Amino acid sequence: MQATVTRTPSFVHALICFGVVVSMISSGLFVLGISLHSIIFLGLTWVAINASLLGHSYSAIQAMMSDAITRALPAIYIFILIGMVIASFMQSGTIATLIYFGLDLLNPATFLVVGLLLCCLMSVVTGTAWGTAGTLGVVFMGIGAALQIPLPLVAGMVISGATFGDKLSPISDTTNLAAMSAETDLYSHIRSMLYTTLPTLILVVVIMAYFGNRYSGQHFPEADIVTIQQALESSYYLNPAVTLIPLLIMIVLSVAKFSPQVSMTLSILSALAIAVLYQQTGFVEAANSLWRNQNGTTGIENIDSLLGRGGISSMSWTLFLSIMALALGGILFKAGFLEALLAGVVSRVRRSASLVAITIGSGFVGNLAMGEAYISIILNCQLFRKSYISLGLRESMLSRSVEEGATLTTGLIPWTTAGAFYAVTLDIPVLEYAPYAFLNYLNPVVSIIMVSLGLGLLRKPATM
Repeated sequence: MQATVTRTPSFVHALICFGVVVSMISSGLFVLGISLHSIIFLGLTWVAINASLLGHSYSAIQAMMSDAITRALPAIYIFILIGMVIASFMQSGTIATLIYFGLDLLNPATFLVVGLLLCCLMSVVTGTAWGTAGTLGVVFMGIGAALQIPLPLVAGMVISGATFGDKLSPISDTTNLAAMSAETDLYSHIRSMLYTTLPTLILVVVIMAYFGNRYSGQHFPEADIVTIQQALESSYYLNPAVTLIPLLIMIVLSVAKFSPQVSMTLSILSALAIAVLYQQTGFVEAANSLWRNQNGTTGIENIDSLLGRGGISSMSWTLFLSIMALALGGILFKAGFLEALLAGVVSRVRRSASLVAITIGSGFVGNLAMGEAYISIILNCQLFRKSYISLGLRESMLSRSVEEGATLTTGLIPWTTAGAFYAVTLDIPVLEYAPYAFLNYLNPVVSIIMVSLGLGLLRKPATM
């Protein structure tokens, strides 16, 4: 039986294929108002037809989609677990405790800076941006609403801090993936990122301090703060020594380098135990909340709505979108469309600064096309590795540039897994919080400027 002959797409074919996908998403979402899931389905169909024109069989195309989804299964597991973490933390009083004491400690002038740094710390310690957004992020959204600070700004602060650790933590999946894909040592990769990430963080702290100063006069009435705290006290027992145990378990296990799935599972189980034994919630009610949580009973509408967040069902919109986007990206990657699109550009690069800029831009384009940073990281390390070697740059420069293009920008795109997750978890659309996620888009800019000036440019030692 004769094997099916497949062809590699030309640059023009790849450009048309990719361009139509981007046009579908932009026009369908922003002009026609079509559901994002429907648009991704139409884009998936278009890309599959183009792959078939190259000689790929239906079974081969299906395998491309399945392979991409399989690679992202750890992220999908975390999606499901995060929904249960949020719901169980609501049931155990963990979130209520943090809001209660947070209202005492924070004020409009310091809230954004302190919140940013706390999110940075937690994401570095736990290695998960999603876990940070799903726990501290949810708390800060509630406190920000109480302090009358615009919620898109609060969400941007949370995502900036959460992404900081996702990019730098030695236990972050993207940090390890970038180092592995670029074939560099993990800690060399982290040291390389510090050159550009720390200056950017200082810049973002200054920006958040500016915004905090703008809202410093917008004091929340003391009587309303007391009302919220009394309402929380009437619905929960708020002893931090008990209610913060689930959060402490998650942090300790993450520091001990347990997998996120294990640390989240144990924190969920401990939260359920506290809900039943300490908060005196019925076991059936607590268990059912893991699927669909119910609103709180404080009597304050926005607080009750916040306390009703979480559950597996709350993640279904994001989960379905992620699976479809991954399938789309799998065809674009495996059928050679992305490689054909970038190969001509890569071969013409002669300057280090240009190479870094193109790598970062390619990471963003990869996220646009594939809806997931994982595949974009792997692909771009494969595409640009030879170019970095030929210009005498260290592998850690490649891994840094790939992270700045892929990891940092994925949360700024509505149809990526990260963008969809943040939107549903923080209840703010991506396009509303994106202008305030300063670290995510300033870090790539700072990196390109620094390299253009010859700063933070890591070269291999000259051989004799």
